[in-house]
Amino acid sequence: MSDYDSENVFAKILRDEIPSLRVYEDDEFIAFRDIDPSAPTHVVLIPRGEAPTGLDQLTESDTTMLGKLTIAATKIARELGLETDGYRLVLNNGPDAGQTVFHLHMHILGGGRLGPVA
Repeated sequence: MSDYDSENVFAKILRDEIPSLRVYEDDEFIAFRDIDPSAPTHVVLIPRGEAPTGLDQLTESDTTMLGKLTIAATKIARELGLETDGYRLVLNNGPDAGQTVFHLHMHILGGGRLGPVA
């Protein structure tokens, strides 16, 4: 990605330059507690390495990664005990949607009744 900022907060978390409370880690992704949670349980799941900056940067070659991201999120939600009462997976694209870090990421939200989507 030519417009990828290697100094973004998620890149720094991946390099362990910024601490995070990790709840999941594998060869492709890490997940950590959001420092400003929007729900009782709020975890951020990010791909390792230089990720697309947002949904608008995805191409057909990202199909497998995006599928694996979603599967990892459902696994994490199950491990966190969110499966029974429900949870929300959120991908924001662009500032107007609330995206503040331009490294593709998914929010896992749950642990209580969530408000309306829009």
